[in-house]
Amino acid sequence: MTALISKPKHPNAIARALSVVAVLALTASIVVAQQKDQENVEAHLQGFDSYMEQVMKDWNAPGIGIGIVMGDKLVFAKGYGFRDYGKKLPYTPTTTQPIASNTKLFTAVAVGLLVEEGKLRWDEPIKQFVPTIRFYNDELDRSVTIRDMLAHRTGVTRHDSIWYKSSFTRRELWDRLRYLEPAAPMRTKFLYNNLMFTAAGQVIEELSGKTWEQFVQQRIFDPLGMSRSTLTIEDNIKGPEPAVPYSERRDSSELYKQPYYTAEVAIAPAGAINSNVQDLSRWVIALLNKGKVDGKQVIPEAVLRETMAPALAMPNTALESRGWGENLNAYYGMGRTVSSYRGHLLALHGGDLPGFHSQISVMPNDSIGVIVLVVGDHVAPMYTGLTLDIYERLLGLPRTPWSERLNQIRLKNKAAGTKARAVADVGRVPGTKPSHSLDDYVGEFAHPAYGVVTVTRGDKELNFQYHSIKMPLNHFHYDRFDTPDDEQDGKYSLNFRTNPMGEIEGVEISLDEAAVTFTRRVPATLTSDATLQTYAGTYISPSGGKTVLTFQPGKGLSIRGGPDLQPWRPHQFRIKEFPDVVVAFTVEGGKVVAMRRRDPSGEFVLPRSPE
Repeated sequence: MTALISKPKHPNAIARALSVVAVLALTASIVVAQQKDQENVEAHLQGFDSYMEQVMKDWNAPGIGIGIVMGDKLVFAKGYGFRDYGKKLPYTPTTTQPIASNTKLFTAVAVGLLVEEGKLRWDEPIKQFVPTIRFYNDELDRSVTIRDMLAHRTGVTRHDSIWYKSSFTRRELWDRLRYLEPAAPMRTKFLYNNLMFTAAGQVIEELSGKTWEQFVQQRIFDPLGMSRSTLTIEDNIKGPEPAVPYSERRDSSELYKQPYYTAEVAIAPAGAINSNVQDLSRWVIALLNKGKVDGKQVIPEAVLRETMAPALAMPNTALESRGWGENLNAYYGMGRTVSSYRGHLLALHGGDLPGFHSQISVMPNDSIGVIVLVVGDHVAPMYTGLTLDIYERLLGLPRTPWSERLNQIRLKNKAAGTKARAVADVGRVPGTKPSHSLDDYVGEFAHPAYGVVTVTRGDKELNFQYHSIKMPLNHFHYDRFDTPDDEQDGKYSLNFRTNPMGEIEGVEISLDEAAVTFTRRVPATLTSDATLQTYAGTYISPSGGKTVLTFQPGKGLSIRGGPDLQPWRPHQFRIKEFPDVVVAFTVEGGKVVAMRRRDPSGEFVLPRSPE
């Protein structure tokens, strides 16, 4: 019997067939590998839902979102509790909320894109590239780099009260940098500063011609496919699943609805992004894969490497204060902290705004990333506990009781705060009265960086306004007046200061890391050129000598050969160098007829020479 022998196939056809077989085999192996990875993740996360149920109960948490990335895949995404506690709407992986200071790494990366384009260099003075920026002194102007600004190592502390609930524009915040005196030498101390990131956002606009918002949207969000992420609270609220801020009352376990913090536009580069677990997974995938997502290079690898580079060492605070040695030897890069967590390289950052908190982290050497989004101020400490617990599970490490540790601290601090507020009047001197009538404390008091504090008169008390914060002022003792201790805005204590002439000339308030003195603002009508010009002329001293008072538009009044005069009250001027000297003018029939110089030795009258 003759065997049937088929005709040999064309070599190209054989190659194509083998190629198809190889692709099918590779695809099958990838599917199998992904299934094994998923099974592996599920095995390591066994019991996690029960753990989260206990966490939600122990922390009285309104809502929490969790995302886990391994390699280039979002392998776990789940919400717990509610995105709107009042309406009992569930928190899901597509729930959007502010990520606050996790915005900072986006800003650092955006700056890095300009560095890659040659418009900026990390370690050369920023003033070389943006001449309009000004710091407190010449040394800072000559030295501060964009890396210094993004690494919190300028020596300038945070000064958050300048921007918090203010109406300042980003440009106005930029202009206030020149009034911020360093608290430490440059590059010697980690001093967190949101204003420097805001300034970095302005740098982006100066060099790119696009606002920070436009730049981040076009150069980061769009290429990454972060379609649900927004840059204002208003846009977030318009979305399909916005989270609603609820927090626990400070003296009880009641959850109450907070107002959204909406004054974030000026400070946006430091903390305005809103996002969700799904969108943020795209960001984390890029961080873990040297800037690549879906096989495309979205962020240059060099930029991400620079954000991880050591800029300033940080103390082992947890080890020193509590004896916790799991997370050690941290340093700040740009927009994230890098440390060793139980021998594994960890890069992370937290984000905190009223009602909303977040932590985004990666273990780059282990190809793991964790996203934790939290509703509730009282739950904020737990975002770190959840992050570290998840890493321990995935790495097969013995678990640390982070929830128990952190919650114990929270509850003790809560009880201590309640106890402290019960004795808030400690140190009060009884029986004292203000040194002036209440009307004398009324006015506007200004600081070149912090803005204006306004004190007005109520029926029986004074009222206080700073930015959009408004509260009554009650007499504490002597010339100190306090506001109530508000759940949202806290408590302000105002200590009014008098000058040697016995007038209320300023008010001192403890803000941020130091006391700030606001000086009584002179009404604009007293400083106008039209007003000042009326006092210029020649005045005759008691001995017959001439004193000439000159006027220059835009510069004001000065005594020829002597000091400048600073408007103070109607027809009254001060001399900067001598706080106990007043120069006053006598006005009759709408005309200035004499100048009176008052000092501790008496009053000298100098009639005006006829024109």
